[in-house]
Amino acid sequence: MSQQIEVSISIGGRSFEVACQEGEEQFLISAATLLDNEAQVLVSQIGRMPETRLLLMSGLMLADKTVGLEERLRAAEDRIGDLQTQLRALQDAPPPEPERVEVPVIPADVTDALAEMAARAEALAETVEEKTRGS
Repeated sequence: MSQQIEVSISIGGRSFEVACQEGEEQFLISAATLLDNEAQVLVSQIGRMPETRLLLMSGLMLADKTVGLEERLRAAEDRIGDLQTQLRALQDAPPPEPERVEVPVIPADVTDALAEMAARAEALAETVEEKTRGS
């Protein structure tokens, strides 16, 4: 069973002794540091004020930040939900149809005509070569 431990914290330049369960000291110190940061802002802006008012205003400033963070968290969770829904829809969707690619086919009579022209050009080149040798 845990026992109570007294922890000394400082908020707004004032010291307090606060009890907490053994092992929770670091959580208490972290929370006190957050509250002290807000209190220091108030002290620097307003100066000394009654302890209860300082703690109240510091707590309200932290609460305001917390509300803002909770709203951002809710918006982020909503966005995550939307993205997960979109992801599931994309994963469940059938794959896209393969793209049809048409390759032009050269008609056989064109290839035949080109082959015949190539043969005639070769024959003509041979004839020219023979005539140039004979001259």
